[in-house]
Amino acid sequence: MAKLKSKKAVMWIKTLVITVILLVVGFGLAIGYLAHWQIVEGENLKTQAMNQSLKTTSITAMRGTIYDASGKVLAQSASVWTVALEPNYIDDEETKKVIADGLSKILGLEYDFVYEKASQNTYFTYVERKIETEVKDEILKFLDEHDIDQGVRLIEDYKRYYPYGTTASVVLGFTGTDNNGLSGLELYYDKELSGTAGRMVSLKNAVGEDMPFQYEQLVSAENGYDLVLTIDETVQSIVEKYLNEAAEQYSVKNGAAAILMDVNTGAIKAMAVSGGFDCNDPFTVFDEELRLAIDELPPEEQNEVYTDALNHQWRNKAVSDTYVPGSVFKMISGSIGLDSGAITTNTTFSCNGSYVAYPGTEPINCWVSPSYHGVETIREGICNSCNPFMMQMAAVTGPKTFYNYFYAFGLTDTTGIDLPGESSSFYYTESELKPVELATESFGQGFTATPLQMITACASIANGGYIVQPHVVDKILDSDGNIVESADTNYKRQVISSETSEIMIDILKENATTGSGKNGYVEGYRVCGKTGTSEKVAEHIANPDAPMEYIASFCGFAPAEDPQYILLVFLDEPDRSIASGGVMAAPVFSKIMAEVLPYLGVEAQYTEEESEKNDKTAPYVIGMTLKEAHDAIDEADLYYSVYGDSSDENAVVLMQVPSAGSTVPSGGKIILYLDKDLSESEMSEVPDFVGKTLSECNDLANQAGIQILMSGASTNIQLQAQSQSIKPGTKVRPGTVVTVQFVDLSGLEQ
Repeated sequence: MAKLKSKKAVMWIKTLVITVILLVVGFGLAIGYLAHWQIVEGENLKTQAMNQSLKTTSITAMRGTIYDASGKVLAQSASVWTVALEPNYIDDEETKKVIADGLSKILGLEYDFVYEKASQNTYFTYVERKIETEVKDEILKFLDEHDIDQGVRLIEDYKRYYPYGTTASVVLGFTGTDNNGLSGLELYYDKELSGTAGRMVSLKNAVGEDMPFQYEQLVSAENGYDLVLTIDETVQSIVEKYLNEAAEQYSVKNGAAAILMDVNTGAIKAMAVSGGFDCNDPFTVFDEELRLAIDELPPEEQNEVYTDALNHQWRNKAVSDTYVPGSVFKMISGSIGLDSGAITTNTTFSCNGSYVAYPGTEPINCWVSPSYHGVETIREGICNSCNPFMMQMAAVTGPKTFYNYFYAFGLTDTTGIDLPGESSSFYYTESELKPVELATESFGQGFTATPLQMITACASIANGGYIVQPHVVDKILDSDGNIVESADTNYKRQVISSETSEIMIDILKENATTGSGKNGYVEGYRVCGKTGTSEKVAEHIANPDAPMEYIASFCGFAPAEDPQYILLVFLDEPDRSIASGGVMAAPVFSKIMAEVLPYLGVEAQYTEEESEKNDKTAPYVIGMTLKEAHDAIDEADLYYSVYGDSSDENAVVLMQVPSAGSTVPSGGKIILYLDKDLSESEMSEVPDFVGKTLSECNDLANQAGIQILMSGASTNIQLQAQSQSIKPGTKVRPGTVVTVQFVDLSGLEQ
């Protein structure tokens, strides 16, 4: 019996011990877990709980405005609206149906989609974003008509607009649906333009439902900074107009580009690429012919071709493409030879039509081969655009010195312009500049550079020898108009002496007047410039069955007495039958500079010869008597003809051609209409002047009863009409002035 009691006591003790152990272990684990979750994971759990109970809605900041140099708005954000529903504030089923029916019709959405949104168990849900103000007003009218004062919410948002559409499109770029920059300045300055988004924070209850709006907290958005560009919209439009005309006239296959820059500050006044796109609709292929061709492709092929077309139209050729500069580079080669002391202005080399750079290698021809230029100085070598002269000069200079200057001119590195996608050049290093490579590089072949690199290097010749920093943004402003940042316009370094610069300016002035660059002449301005006609040798080697393609270019600056602006024009793969920088690119330069220099405040200074043949301005004579009109026209040093009864001196002039303020050639006339019926019935047909000599053009104009205004080359050796301002066959009133661009075909690099 005692033994049994003893066993029971032992078992009881064991049970008690086990129970105590289990309790200790269990409570220990519980306390441990509590300590872990409260102490170790406490902050993390608190954050998660807060996140689950908070709902954050982003509020878009207004993107900064982009202005041109004169204050015109090139890109701005305007108010649009986001439509949201507040389902938990919609009282009954019938109101839900009315809202779903009305919004679906106004917004062009499916009824079921809107109804489903209105039936959600939430205080807030989006329906449609970025609707225009007109649509918002229509929604407000609908809500007012149906006495709906809650349940539908309109939130202000922003959409990007570009008032000038295609102007400077590759420079400005565009934004995506989220208002982030995708290309151009919109991408490069995205952080500055974007600002800081705001947010609206609301609470959720324990079951995850949104709590009423009195629990909301609003953090306002901070609007983005504004950009003030160096680009001038008027100048940009002029450059684009003539560049696109040339691209079409010469059937340029690989695009064209032009850059106009202030030689002293590096400020880009215009940067244009042929074609482009509409910044307001960037995902539509702008080339209508190409767009239609893509539509006709099989569906499986369309996507790739469409993507390639978009990337091509968005690409800024002036910054992202490299090209072979050709003879434009000779102004740099000449500067290297002079500044290094390898040659002087009196040093001569002989051109016999070709040059052997190294014994046993093939001779490299001059463009006049089999003719030759004979003995030349640097002045004659550049004005003749002579390859053998440049090769012999480079050989005397030597690869080390030549490369060091090449580097100093900035042709081995990117310029650092404030635009995305700048490409790097391809060039020979000092050790790679063997005799043949040095020879070809001396006249602009064998290496590539971006148009931006070339114009920056050439600008140093114009400004006294200094490398500038090219830039397109002048100032960054905050929302109060305060300057946050300004462009650095200090010189980077001096690459050639002011004396070398002066010599080269004088040579280039002669070249643009009577030398190979004479078709870049601008009346009233002493222009300096150099043509380029380069071969795309690498492409031809890669595809020898295809014919050689060319690049026609011209780079020049004005005025020679105080250089202010430099312009580079290049046409990539123009019509091969007439490929020539002097025939194609130089006249484009002339047209552009003739318009932009006066606009930019560079005053014309006419020579005595230019003044004698200076064009006149048509006076305003409408409403005058015939006698009064005669006196006014006579005072303007012009003539007149009368359509109607001219016997009555008191007859009133009803119309005049050309209109008041128009440019009329010296010795030209004003046509006066005294009879309204005659002014509407008498018409002339514009002849086709292109390809004709000056005398032939004058004869055709006289026969048609119209007048021609001559522009272009100043010489009169082998003039030929290259383009005209009014298309042939156009019906115009007698006396209409047609501007005809002439080129001098003598002595041009081919």
